[in-house]
Amino acid sequence: MSVWRLVIREICHRKLSFLLSVLSVATAVTCLIGAETLLRADRLTTDQLLRDKHVQIEAAVAAKEKLVRDAGAELEDAMRKHMLGLGFNILILPKGQSRSELLLNGMTETMPENYVDKLSQSDIVTVNHLLPSVTRRVEWPEQGREVILIGTRGEVPIQHRALKKPLLEEVAEGKMVVGYEIQKALGLKVGDSVTFRQQQFTISGVHPERGSTDDVTIWISLRQAQELLGMQNLINAILALECDCSGDRISAIRAEIEAILPGTQVVEKYSQALARAEARSKAKQAAESALEEEKKSGQAMLLQEEQSRAQL
Repeated sequence: MSVWRLVIREICHRKLSFLLSVLSVATAVTCLIGAETLLRADRLTTDQLLRDKHVQIEAAVAAKEKLVRDAGAELEDAMRKHMLGLGFNILILPKGQSRSELLLNGMTETMPENYVDKLSQSDIVTVNHLLPSVTRRVEWPEQGREVILIGTRGEVPIQHRALKKPLLEEVAEGKMVVGYEIQKALGLKVGDSVTFRQQQFTISGVHPERGSTDDVTIWISLRQAQELLGMQNLINAILALECDCSGDRISAIRAEIEAILPGTQVVEKYSQALARAEARSKAKQAAESALEEEKKSGQAMLLQEEQSRAQL
């Protein structure tokens, strides 16, 4: 009798046991195949979920990057505009102007007015907003008081650059702008007429209290100031605003200006320049920090999703 015949006879003799055995094996195989199928499906699902999550995070980070860039640019621009309120922070003076004399008695030396035109027609890149001026401490005989007289004309644009909004409005001829202390002492208001050294002026502006020499200063047009002081075609200084340069700014400014205008010197109003530089630096750092935090947050979210799927 063959082996297969014996097997068949045994199966027929133990039908229930055989059926149970076959069912057990089939169940085990089915469970194994089902588990493997489920695990494979889970891996595919996990991979797809992670890819989708990664795409979402990348999109969110990209959107945040744009938002941060726009916000950073807006913040820096706002800071730049705010810092412009600090005013001119570079003084271009004649070489012979003593620093001690400048601090004690104001400006005493002069240089040709056409220096500002020469500077504006150059390729200068380290400064902007050029403003020629004359400045003297003088008597206001009609009022019996001493004031600081400043004569200015409109800002001179640098020709190779786009026009910029001036930091100071030009004082028209026949007009006068006065500081807080003078306005307070004389009771002046816009529209009033005053006599200064036998010339008639109309008050066109009154500055608020600044806590500086501006409070005892009067501003008139450059031409009229030159006539009153006998300084035709001469100025005491050119005021300027430094550009947003990195590194040793003042050395670069001095080198460039002295190459264009030999016989001059450059003085930096350090506190104003420093405040401007620090404000722009902080604005940039704030934008970069926000962007870095968003990237870290996206990476943490992706890692958490991977760990959750792995645990599941």
